[in-house]
This record gives sequence, C-alpha cells and structure tokens, in this order.
Amino acid sequence: MAIDLDAIRKKLGDLQSQTTRTSSLWKPSPGKNQVRIVPYQHDKENPFLELFFHYDLGKRNYLSPVTHGEADPVVEFSEKLKSTGNSDDWKLSKKLEPKMRVYVPVIVRGEEGEGVKFWGFGKQVYAELLGFISDPDYGDITDLTGGRDIVVEFTPSEGAGTYPKTAIRVKPNQTPATEDKGIADKIMNGQPEIFSIFKKVSYDDLKSALETWLNPEGESVEETTGDLPWEKKEEKGTTSNQAKATQTDDISKAFDDLFSE
Repeated sequence: MAIDLDAIRKKLGDLQSQTTRTSSLWKPSPGKNQVRIVPYQHDKENPFLELFFHYDLGKRNYLSPVTHGEADPVVEFSEKLKSTGNSDDWKLSKKLEPKMRVYVPVIVRGEEGEGVKFWGFGKQVYAELLGFISDPDYGDITDLTGGRDIVVEFTPSEGAGTYPKTAIRVKPNQTPATEDKGIADKIMNGQPEIFSIFKKVSYDDLKSALETWLNPEGESVEETTGDLPWEKKEEKGTTSNQAKATQTDDISKAFDDLFSE
C-alpha cells in the first residue's frame, strides 16, 4: 500500500503550526513576571485582540469563525438547543458558546532579545488593563517611549477545586520599551500576525467536527434532511412532538457524554 502523502503533509503542517504557536505565545511563570505591552504591528490602534474559541470539541480546540464576524455552525447548534425549551439543553448550549480570550503583543523583561510574544488572558485581566488605560493617571501604557511595564503575578492551581490566579500591577514609572535599536526594530517590524498562530477554520470543517462529535460511533448522516446535525428526519409513525422529544434526549446525551470525559 502506497503511503498517504496528503496525510503526511497534513501532519507536517500541524507540527510546524504547533512549533510556531509554542514559540510565539507567552505564559507567566509562577511568581512575579514583568512584561511590556507594545503596539500591534498589524493594527497599531488596538493591541487587544479578541479571539473566540471552542474548547475540547472532539478533544481539540477551534478558533470560532465568530472571531472574523462569520457564521459558526456550533453557535447555530447552540442557539437551536436554547430553542427547545429544555433546561438541560439550555445549560449545554451555554457550554457550547465560544469563549473569548484576549491576546496582546508583549516583550518579556529579561527575554527582550526573543522579540514580541503574545500573552493571552481572560475577561478579568482584560477589564483591569482597560481600566488602567482609561485612567488619565496612567494613560497609554503601551506607548513605546512613555508607557509602563506590568508586573504579572501568577499563582498556579493548588489542587482539585482550585483555580490558577493572575494578578497584575502597572508600574508607576514611565519608561521606554527598549533603548536597543535592534529590539526596537523587532517590536515594530518583526511581529507575527496573530492568525498565523491561530488558523482560521472554515464553516464546513467546523460543521464536520461538530457532526463527528455528535456521532462518535460514525452514525450515518443520511438520516439528516439539512446541513446541520439537529435537522433529523421524522421516522414513519412518529409525531412531530415525539420526534422533537427524542431528538432533544439524543442531543442531551451526546453532550453529556462529551462533557463528562
């Protein structure tokens, strides 16, 4: 049997993408870290990049098309679940909604020579940073010449039932991001584009992932009437309400099975 070259190329592409992602993202180490948010080369007016993700969809994470203002089949499915009027379906629909994570370009103090990396965080840190910037006593903390460094204190999870914590403190003194011309050039001209790290996913690919997730045993899709997995045909001798009830039960079970993994 001849080797599947397309599969090999895909694996190579996945490995290269993982390498790029690992080298381009920054996570704080336990304890205190110091970084400087810098202007985003590809959108100098806004360094805060709001991305939306579906986590653990078939043991993978996907960038939601909502990030690009485009239709998302998982969001459509989530909205369909809400419309059933079933409380369990509603809870599951909330779990399926894409979750926002914000990324900013930073230089890490002590690692300036490595160039710009992206620091990702949730809504709480995002709100705190926006609060500092909107405060006239701080202003534009990202300014290359008169901005301010940020101390990021990270506390890992201490076990079951606990969560990691991230605390930030903006330093009061205004300082230049760097006085090294080579590093300054990397900051202004050597930044990766965020979507070279988090690849865009097509509607059809995400729909396929959703269908596989809903039908882990490879159930035939011939039973569907439309393009989405909730649009199942009614069986003969089954009323519309009975079909809807069965459909809701099946969906709930599929989602319960997934989220219990």
